[in-house]
Amino acid sequence: MKLTSLFFTLSLITIVSSNHFSFPQLPFNLLPTDLSKISQAPELKWTGADFSFPDSSTKALLKSSSKYIPKSNIATRGQIYRDTVFFAEPRYRQGIPATLVKTKLKRGSCSVILEPFPCWSMQEEGKCSALQSVVDIVIDGQDILWALDTGVVNTLEEKPLQHCPPKVLAFNVKTNKLVKTVSFEGLISKSSRLQYLIVDYGSDGRPFVYVSDAASRAIIVYDVQANRGYRVMLPKAVSEGCGKKDVLYLALTRDSTGCSTLYFTYLCSKKLFSIKSEYLRDGRTNGKIEDVGTKSDKMVIIGTDNGNAIFFRNEGNSEVFRWDTNLPFQQSNFKPVYKSDSCQLATHAVADYKHSRMRVLESNFPDYIQGKVGCGAIQQLTVMEGCY
Repeated sequence: MKLTSLFFTLSLITIVSSNHFSFPQLPFNLLPTDLSKISQAPELKWTGADFSFPDSSTKALLKSSSKYIPKSNIATRGQIYRDTVFFAEPRYRQGIPATLVKTKLKRGSCSVILEPFPCWSMQEEGKCSALQSVVDIVIDGQDILWALDTGVVNTLEEKPLQHCPPKVLAFNVKTNKLVKTVSFEGLISKSSRLQYLIVDYGSDGRPFVYVSDAASRAIIVYDVQANRGYRVMLPKAVSEGCGKKDVLYLALTRDSTGCSTLYFTYLCSKKLFSIKSEYLRDGRTNGKIEDVGTKSDKMVIIGTDNGNAIFFRNEGNSEVFRWDTNLPFQQSNFKPVYKSDSCQLATHAVADYKHSRMRVLESNFPDYIQGKVGCGAIQQLTVMEGCY
């Protein structure tokens, strides 16, 4: 049902950037269905964070200055590129030396050693050309890793610090080179709270970035090649049932022709909404929002298969469900595909193309939020075991 009486407020603002580049046409390759490699798919499990430091003196110095506190670190979002896993480690607390890291998927590995990506110099707090606090990451079909950096550190401490303005940085994962910086100057307010990142491509190969701004009930749409963006103010119906606007989830689905749809919902809201992404890319959003349906519980969207499926769990529940968006949004079409055997909660569902599987990044995140993790948060990257 279209909410034709509700309109988006558009404000087109041109952003000037010195980083000019263009992307070729993106081939939309959906997740393979060959399951024969499942026995070869390694899993990762670790506590806190152990880094590959330049040398022992650097590690000692960072520890003595409280810039490295193992139990402060937690991976909340992930992406897989061949045999390498990238993690976002938001700087929620003091003691996180690197906010964007990588490690290898290795069978039989007894430990997980994290390396800063792309390098240590890009992790410096207070340096606005570097990464401050990465909260979401995406690797696209052109081997580009996009990182959403809020610029705010110590968000769970008594006094969070806004070091730098929010931005999105794009890195080539093959060369480790920074290829683009997206500034949101003029598109956000002081009260903005950026949370989730989507990267989309038009039929002409132009890349677009969508970012949820939960505090402002908005989605930022940015045309990367044209260096301009606009702010989409969502209708009040999107936050209906919310006392305080909490988490604004985004999920992008694609069909076999490459046409994409952006789904969005607040954790606190009653309904799920969507809009065809072509309308976002063209700036034709008035009356195009669709009411997908009423949620049976507080839905935590954790990812997609880069095709038609959305993975989610309910708040406080470890069981993960898969919804095929070709089917009606109703309980009978929510198929259980994973449940943690250790009561951990999934924060991201990630496609692993090499092993033809979906994976789940999970942790004892609620314990981490409450500061009850002992030596560190327990984190693991697990193969999704259900039928999907």
